[in-house]
Amino acid sequence: MRRSNGGNQARLCEDGTDAQQQPRIYGEDTIECLGLTFVNDETRRAYFLERLRKKLEDPEFRKIDGFPIGNDEDILEFSDPPYYTACPNPFSEDFIGFYGKSYNPSVPYNRKPFALDVSEGKTDPIYKAHSYHTKVPHLAIVPSILHYTEPGDVILDGFCGTGMTGMAAQWCGSSTESYRRRVETNWGEQDLGKPKWGARFCILNDLSPFASFIAANYNLPFDVDAFVEAGHRLLDEVRSELGWMYETMHTDGKTKGRIEYTVWSEVFTCPECSMEIIFLEEALDKDTKQVRDAFPCPHCGVRLTKDNLDRIFQSRIDSANGCSWRRIKYQPSLISYVVNGKKYEKVPDQQDLKLIEYIEGLPFPKEVPINRFPIERMYHGSRIGPKGFTHIHHFFLLRAAHAVAALWRKVMAHSDARLRHMLLFFVEQAIWGMSILNRYSPLHFSQVNRYLSGVYYVASQHAECSPWYILNGKLERLAKAFDIKIAVPNRTIVDTRNAARLGLPNNCIDYIFTDPPFGENIYYSDLNFFTESWYKIFTNSSQEAIIDRVKGKDLPEYQHLMQACFEEYFRVLKPGRWMTVVFHNSRSSVWNAIQDAMVAARFVVADVRTMDKQQGSYRQVTSSAVKQDLVISAYKPNGGLEERFIVEAKTEESVWDFVRTHLSQLPVFVSKNGNSEVIVERQDFLLFDRMVAFHLRRGVNVPLSAAEFYAGLAQRFPEKDGMYFLPEQAAEYDKKRMNVKEIIQLQLSITDESSAIQWIKQQLAKKPQTLQDLTPTFMKELAGWSKHEKLLELRELLEQNFIMYECEGEVPGPIHSYLSTTFKELRNLSKTDPALVAKAKNRWYIPDHRRAGDLEKLREKALLKEFHLIAESKKRIKEFRIEAVRAGFKKCWDEGDHKTILEIAKNLPTSVVEEDSHLLMYTDLARMRQG
Repeated sequence: MRRSNGGNQARLCEDGTDAQQQPRIYGEDTIECLGLTFVNDETRRAYFLERLRKKLEDPEFRKIDGFPIGNDEDILEFSDPPYYTACPNPFSEDFIGFYGKSYNPSVPYNRKPFALDVSEGKTDPIYKAHSYHTKVPHLAIVPSILHYTEPGDVILDGFCGTGMTGMAAQWCGSSTESYRRRVETNWGEQDLGKPKWGARFCILNDLSPFASFIAANYNLPFDVDAFVEAGHRLLDEVRSELGWMYETMHTDGKTKGRIEYTVWSEVFTCPECSMEIIFLEEALDKDTKQVRDAFPCPHCGVRLTKDNLDRIFQSRIDSANGCSWRRIKYQPSLISYVVNGKKYEKVPDQQDLKLIEYIEGLPFPKEVPINRFPIERMYHGSRIGPKGFTHIHHFFLLRAAHAVAALWRKVMAHSDARLRHMLLFFVEQAIWGMSILNRYSPLHFSQVNRYLSGVYYVASQHAECSPWYILNGKLERLAKAFDIKIAVPNRTIVDTRNAARLGLPNNCIDYIFTDPPFGENIYYSDLNFFTESWYKIFTNSSQEAIIDRVKGKDLPEYQHLMQACFEEYFRVLKPGRWMTVVFHNSRSSVWNAIQDAMVAARFVVADVRTMDKQQGSYRQVTSSAVKQDLVISAYKPNGGLEERFIVEAKTEESVWDFVRTHLSQLPVFVSKNGNSEVIVERQDFLLFDRMVAFHLRRGVNVPLSAAEFYAGLAQRFPEKDGMYFLPEQAAEYDKKRMNVKEIIQLQLSITDESSAIQWIKQQLAKKPQTLQDLTPTFMKELAGWSKHEKLLELRELLEQNFIMYECEGEVPGPIHSYLSTTFKELRNLSKTDPALVAKAKNRWYIPDHRRAGDLEKLREKALLKEFHLIAESKKRIKEFRIEAVRAGFKKCWDEGDHKTILEIAKNLPTSVVEEDSHLLMYTDLARMRQG
């Protein structure tokens, strides 16, 4: 059925699935909403709008963090309460109270991190129904929701963007049979059981009212047929009113054509002869349709490039406000039009130029916003201000301004609120595409939405598109996208506020899937300002979690803003439940900030994978370098761990209690294509790091050294292929291990001393070797060594962390095991046999835990000696041993010397502290303790 709006509140079975599968038809019978019954959807909306109006009159309500900038009437106009409000949603807690399930620690819940490959492209009609700066396809989210939740559970996304998490939550109950079969087959191959299908409830939130409006229209049901009909009528009405603006005479001089787009070229002057040059006409190669790097001046013949052209500025009266306006000069150069269904191109003739001149003399349409960009507070302000584009209306040529204004005016006059919002969802997508930001790209089939994503960039060639050229196809695509019924009533609620203050009860959310802002890649509030100006409701960017140096937000500010959001996530998530964070950034410092913010909020990271966009798959992260999208799985500890930790803190038992709990949350076996992979979170060094972070973030010093931890780990937990398990997990691992060809080892890269030690350990675990054996391979791996890290000799690394057999006593077990299995002639020999001793001479091996403890003490002594030299230096330090600083910071922390940590951190390169998770954690903790 295409009609998908309205209907009774779904009756839920005990497992949370819908007892009544048939959707209601829009406007039929009475409807229920949060336990209240209404005659129809209009009375429901009117009732909750009045409640929202009264809420807006409360001054305290407007003090909520992230409250958008806008007046009451505009907020009410674009809201559809209780399901969506263009401000903090006062009905979110009611939604939880009505549909949520109270946390009950006696109800068993156990999930491992979702480690299954997911391959979903970005071509799905729903995904393409509306563009946004970043978004995760809803079909890529569905498997995670199926894995971590049951039908009827409540999911949260505090950085919802366009609301794909909500789409995914509903798709779990309305997916096609073919999709279900595909997922079930995939899960069966990975021994994951059968997913429990059925819609989940979802709370969506975003700081931007523009984003939350998109999310609401994606997730709230509407009458698709009525929308398509209204969309066609809208385009026809605008054509009747303004179609004459987009007419041109065919080259036969008799037939009128319909303009699809007009290409405007920037006009420059030649630095040699000072004559005007229409850039497009001279620089564009007519055959290849590419802009040439160099071309001759048509007047004097001098060789020109775009870099040595002089820009022309044109002074004019701003028709919107009557003020003087100076901007770069453009001239129409090409018209693409259609006659009887066939496309043609021509150079604008005198009639075309007169038409443009006439339109420019018309009164400026009042619907177009004329507010000024906050250029001084925008990262991209320097891109647009110097070219003369300082106000919203400056980005529209007069013909485009009239067309967009007519579309907006007619939509706002539509009587049905739900259809009005969907028509805005439709029309708003032409705003960027009809602005001067839309570049002319002659090599592309279409000139629709050719603006540069994620930036305000005014190109030298602009394609001024007609509204029908942009929107005719869009309407048909929307009809196709929403033809598959996904959204159903009462399933989703959308909020607009700071994610750090969600206004929800404690322990009420069953799962969090979130795609947060990732550093300084996207300046969301700046980019949304252009569209939000039409809605007259603006993002309150004071709490926006981004890196924006123009606004005084650097990496530490970003980290602390994100920490506040994760702390709120931790508060509302039920104990033992999971959070999935999708993160995109190429800077390891930003990744470290996000990870530190999560750990500081008391989440425990259990799995980190990279999403290979080409392969569409997830792979485990094995280094701090971030070159692909990350998928992070973290959990809120349960089972009384937090309560026990209060009692056990500072004792050895607190360590092993954490390790047992953490191991129980990790995947036991991950296989693909007949092989299995090493689960990095189960390796000893990362278990140690997680344990340390767990203690320090709760204000407790770690009661064990690294060597003591590794020794205790080996005594208490079975080790398999370099990974540690609970006893029952080890049995499961052994059973599954028998069915795979081989174990895929993690590929470690050497970037510093710590990774070099892990690399050597990996090499010696396979084969005890001499210094001469290791040196050639080691030297090849040093290309990625960090520039600030003091380069150590291989011999020094070996002497401080490993042991060499010097023919004294028996051949050590690791060397004996390797030699006796590799060389036939050395089998069945005693450990003191001269032949075996000779072959074992000078080979390095991994020490047992007793001797490792002795080495650690000697190494720590050497590291602290270097740290004292660093501490005594009052200058900026360019090259140093990071392991020495780590050891020194740990000692300072244990002794409560937070001041020294901060003083030394100031003398280190900022990038080193930001990109090293250990140094970042200690400096962040010290900063908090120092206030």
